[in-house]
Amino acid sequence: MYDLIIIGSGPAGLSAAIYGKRAGLDLLVLEKNPMSGGQVLNTYEVDNYLGMPGTNGFDMGMKFREHADKMEVAFRETSALSIEDRGDSKVVMTAEGELEAKAVILATGAVHASLEVEGEEKFSGKGVSYCATCDGAFFRGKTVAVVGGGDVALEDAIYLSRLCEKVYLIHRRDELRGAYVLQEELKAMTNVEFLYSHVVEEITGADTVNKLRVRNLKSGECRMLPVDGVFVAVGIRPGTELVRDLVACDEGGYVLAGEDCAASVPGIFAAGDVRKKPLRQIATAVADGANAVTSVENYL
Repeated sequence: MYDLIIIGSGPAGLSAAIYGKRAGLDLLVLEKNPMSGGQVLNTYEVDNYLGMPGTNGFDMGMKFREHADKMEVAFRETSALSIEDRGDSKVVMTAEGELEAKAVILATGAVHASLEVEGEEKFSGKGVSYCATCDGAFFRGKTVAVVGGGDVALEDAIYLSRLCEKVYLIHRRDELRGAYVLQEELKAMTNVEFLYSHVVEEITGADTVNKLRVRNLKSGECRMLPVDGVFVAVGIRPGTELVRDLVACDEGGYVLAGEDCAASVPGIFAAGDVRKKPLRQIATAVADGANAVTSVENYL
């Protein structure tokens, strides 16, 4: 039996692994992908992580993994299928069989919903972004588009309107879904153009994004928008399928856990983007990993 099993090897999981090893815990990290790092691997440039300005996201992920390897963290590439609470122990069922531990940290991250249009995957990290607060500074003084109509899309558009020369807000419905106060604040911005009843058809460019093809759902007319960046804000799905029937989650599926990362079931902890919190960044994921291990130590 392990002291701790960490499910996920993004910034939260790797941070937890490093802190766990320093605490002398017998632990194992499960990762379903061949490479550690999580979403950061797909980030073209990271400019807001302390001490590492302008670093490449892939390189950052590799540095995180190198640190874990230096600490001799044990990894196993396999998918976790379910978790069973047996009181003093937790059983993680994987594609290769059962694993048992005294505690489990869920660090499976979250996946941004995509537009599923041509060019989106090609230009991900090269003009296509899913996080305005992460990448907005790269588009200072430029023209960008925000796709979506909920709170996140409105907040992103407000944030970007303060940095960019022009912001298009593209929404498939006739009216926005976000909070009224956000709508009013955004409508007061003179450099924001609203495209209601429009959908994105294609994202184009050379090395980076330079144009966006949109279609008017009412008239069927298509037009090309000259943009330097596209910020997709059409939803996010936390990787909590393993525990939704086991621990308390909010209506969006995020694990309800405070700064101590303790879930509603003793011995199960949530770190990173799977946890309900106001800000999801690399820095907050790394902090969650540290907090979660401190809580694990107290629990054990």
